[in-house]
Parts: sequence; C-alpha cells; structure tokens
Amino acid sequence: MKELLTGNEAIARGAYESGVTVAAAYPGTPSTEILENLVRYPGVYAQWSPNEKVALEVGAGAAIGGARTLVTMKHVGVNVAADPLFTLAYTGINGGFVLVSADDPGMHSSQNEQDNRAYAKFAKVPVLEPSSSQECKDMVGLALEISEQFDTPVMLRTTTRIAHSQGFVELGERTGEHTKAYVKNAQKYVMIPAHARGRHVVVEERRKKLQAYVETCPVNRVEWGDRGIGVITSGVVYDYVKEVAPGVSILKLGITFPLPEQLIREFAAEVKELYVIEELEPFMEEQIRVMGLEPVGKKIFPRIGEVSQKMIAEKLLSVTQFKDLIDKSVLVPGVEAEKDVQIPVRPPVMCPGCPHRGLFYILNQLKMTVMGDIGCYTLGSLPPLEAMDTCICMGASIGSALGMEKAHPEMHGRVVSVIGDSTFLHSGITGLLDIAYNKGATTTIILDNSTTAMTGHQDHPATGRTLSKEPTGKVDLAALVRALGIKRVAAADPFDLDQLKKIVEEEAAANEPSVIIVKRPCALLIKQADLPYTIEPETCINCKKCMKLGCPALSAGADSVAVNSALCTGCALCAQLCPSGALKKEGEVIG
Repeated sequence: MKELLTGNEAIARGAYESGVTVAAAYPGTPSTEILENLVRYPGVYAQWSPNEKVALEVGAGAAIGGARTLVTMKHVGVNVAADPLFTLAYTGINGGFVLVSADDPGMHSSQNEQDNRAYAKFAKVPVLEPSSSQECKDMVGLALEISEQFDTPVMLRTTTRIAHSQGFVELGERTGEHTKAYVKNAQKYVMIPAHARGRHVVVEERRKKLQAYVETCPVNRVEWGDRGIGVITSGVVYDYVKEVAPGVSILKLGITFPLPEQLIREFAAEVKELYVIEELEPFMEEQIRVMGLEPVGKKIFPRIGEVSQKMIAEKLLSVTQFKDLIDKSVLVPGVEAEKDVQIPVRPPVMCPGCPHRGLFYILNQLKMTVMGDIGCYTLGSLPPLEAMDTCICMGASIGSALGMEKAHPEMHGRVVSVIGDSTFLHSGITGLLDIAYNKGATTTIILDNSTTAMTGHQDHPATGRTLSKEPTGKVDLAALVRALGIKRVAAADPFDLDQLKKIVEEEAAANEPSVIIVKRPCALLIKQADLPYTIEPETCINCKKCMKLGCPALSAGADSVAVNSALCTGCALCAQLCPSGALKKEGEVIG
C-alpha cells in the first residue's frame, strides 16, 4: 500500500517499520514532525528532551543497551549534541543508532545554514542523504543496518525541502523485535584515555571497512545517459538535476561519507565533462579533488542558499559544450514569472494577542539594551518594536547580558536579557547560574507562554505534559531560579503595561541579579479570547500611538485607526495606549 507522506512522516514510518523502540529529540524546524508522528506508533517510546545533547545521550544509552534508536534535531541542534556524538563514535553502539540532522539551506527558519555533513566527516561516522520521501523511509532501515554491522552511529541528513515535501511511499510492516542484550564492557564504553586510545584504532579500522562497503551499496548508483555530461549529486539536488538535464549521466550518491572512490573514478573516466552539484559546502567536491579529479562545482555554483532548477540550467549552460542536454524550458517565463507579480509585503509579526508584545513595547520605550534569544520573541527585533540587540543561539541571551555588563559597568540598569520558558530550560539555566556565581547585576526576563511556541506548541518540562500528552511533573520556574542563587524574582503580567514598566525599571536598577517571569499563555493556546475591541472614529485623534505595538489586528486609515474584530483577542494593550479613549471592548459605550 502507498501513502502520501512528507519526508519527516516517512522517517517516522521507516523508524517504526525498522524496529526502533526508543526515540528522543528537541523540537526544531525542519525536524519537529518526525517525533510528533513517531510517538503515534505502537511499540515505540518517544520523548521530548530538554535539549539536543540530552536527547542524544538518551539515545546513546538506549543503543548501548541494545535497542534500535532514533534521535532527531535541526542542524544547529547538532552543535549542542556534538560532545556526546564524537565520543559515541568511539564507543560504538549495540542496537542501531541513527541521528537525523535536518539542515536548512536558505535559512527558512534558522540563524545559520551550516552543512552538517562536515560533522559526519569530523566525527568519522557515515552519512546518508535521501532524495525523496520513499528514500527517507528506506534509508532509516539501511542506516540502522549499517549502524549495527559496523558498530557506529549513523547520520541521516535531510534538508528543509526533503523534510517538508510530500511523495508517495510504499508502506511495509514492522519487522519485529531487534533489541539485543546488554553486555558490560568497560573497555568499550568507558572512555578514559587508556580505553579511548584503543577505540580510536577501532574507529580508523571501521572507516576502511565502510570505505569498501560504500563501493557496492545500492544507494550509490550510476544512471547512464549521454556521456558528454556527468553529474555527481545527492539529496534534493538529484531531483533538480533529473528535471533540468534528464538526458545526462548521473552518479547519485545516497552515502556521501565515506565516498565510493572507485565508483567515482570509473564514472569520471566515462564522461567528458564532470560536475559536482550540491547545496552549501563543497563537501563531496573537496573529497573528489583529493582523489586527483577536477570536477566543476563551486566554481560556478554558490556556497550560499538553496540550489534551484533554474540555477542549475543557467550555470550549466554558461560552461558546457553540450547545451542540447539541458532543458531550457525552466528558463522560459511561466510559473517563474508569476513570482514576479508584486504582492503586498507580509513581514513576520507576533500574533494578535501575543503576550510578548507588551514587554517589547516597554523595553523600546525604556531604550534598554536587550540581549535576545531564539523563539517567537525574536520578532521583537523588527519594526515597530525594535527592542532587541542580539540573537545568537539558544540560551545565549543571559550570558551575553553578563558579558555586556562586565564590559560596560556604566550601562548598569540598561542591560537586560529576554528568553522563553522552553529556551531557558534548554540552555539558559547555566547562564543564569553564571550570573549568580560571578556577581552579575543584570536582569533576566523569562517569557513564559507555557509552550514551545515557535516550532508548533510542543511540551517541555514546565508544561506538565510529555510528548505523548501524559501528565508529568511540572518545573516551577520561580523556585528553580531561586535555587540557582537569585534572590530577586518578580512576576509580571504582560497585558498590564504600567505594572510591567514599573517592575522592569525597579529590577534593572537593582545592584544584584534579578529575574522577571512574565507569564501569559500563547495566544494560539487560548480557546476563548476576550471580547474584541472596537474604535469610535469620531473619538480617535489618529495619533497612531497604538500602531507602535505592531499588532496585526490594527490598521492605519486616513482619518482613524481600524480594528479587525476577527483578529483582535481583547488583550487591551492598544486601549492602554490610546490617549483619547477611542478604543473600547465591543458592547461598551464610547463617550
């Protein structure tokens, strides 16, 4: 039976069919839906972890214990999980272990576009790259087999287009129980230097065995066409090449580390022009050049952003002698021309009723230096709020605020950090501990909206629910903060602007570290909003002060501001700013 699945759904299905029994992750686009789908299958334990490092460590324990395991994260999550990953490559596994790294060429929802294939080479673990939803499913099973055969973690590297595109997938049945017995082996699993030296030898021997294996692995295959042009490619770019140049010869690599060197040499010897087309870094190209071959790659293709069909056609046509092999129809104005139609700009914006909006309005009015973090609240950096100075990575806001304070003591009282509840639990706790330990005096503002909102409302340790929606312990953020050594802990309502401003001013001026917990649930979690506001045009003086909130429910007119009652959640921020009293809840008398 076939079913239409996204790449993420297919990975979940592949894990289920291949006998995965333990899975862990921290949500992050474009990987989130894998665990959300996998948890629905019987016989699989799946969990959200506080961060990616913990998720990988959970997976490591399960795999060493003999269970087939899947750990998933977005590309920057591997930065967090790199420490255990590199050592797990030394210890090896017992049950199969697959790490899904969902990369984001084009930075659709990320702060960088790092190419995590480099991690696989650095850690000396194999990496597989699917080109379709069907391959997403199938390669999970293959990766588990490789993992167990060669006693190694295996990376499955997807990209946004593969993760979120749909394709028909042939479904199978679950293959049964694969869990192995755990056998105590300190020399293998306890990485003190004396043991680790011997394991490094094993890693290098394993690499040689993998090198031989990939030469005949069926996911590395040649599709012969016209031998004027030969293209070596992988992942979603393979699909683009097939569309743009269906008649050329293609070496499709499903395993991109280690590379099948002999297969590549044989392919290169048969074609007149050799190209390597890949997104982001010249990962395959550099390895091929080390082999003594000279393919055309990043000389004409960029290291930045996504590759497209049109780009491939244009670049190949600019250098090839075999122009008749390129389908020039992708260059003809048609569907592409429709993208040139001017439509109104719709920048990203906080939702109507977002509990973060009021805080950033206050921070802007107070002209604070705001060290920011990763979450919906990062939108507070954009006009008209413009109340964020930095955004680096998960948890960076708190440490950055301490660093700014130490560099500029004269800025005391004007430096704060903002961080969400999920992000604080992910990697903000140690930063706050640093402030307490090193006698900082900055204010940390925790934006508690009771969810991991930006990635789709996933639960975390302070929501009281697990991934499977079972009730569990609920972290008390205020108690946790006090346990870290912070004595000043204040609570604030983000919909009370006067109170919020007073608390921010008081805490920022304190000569000791302080924390403000600004708590309201995400607007999208509220099933019944308050009555919307309406405006009396005759009373409105059109000062547009309310427009400084950047609320999508408000729009500026020639004579007065208008309220879209279908969008308004009744948060009352606009009414608090209105000097003429023109904004009232629907049904209230204006006058």
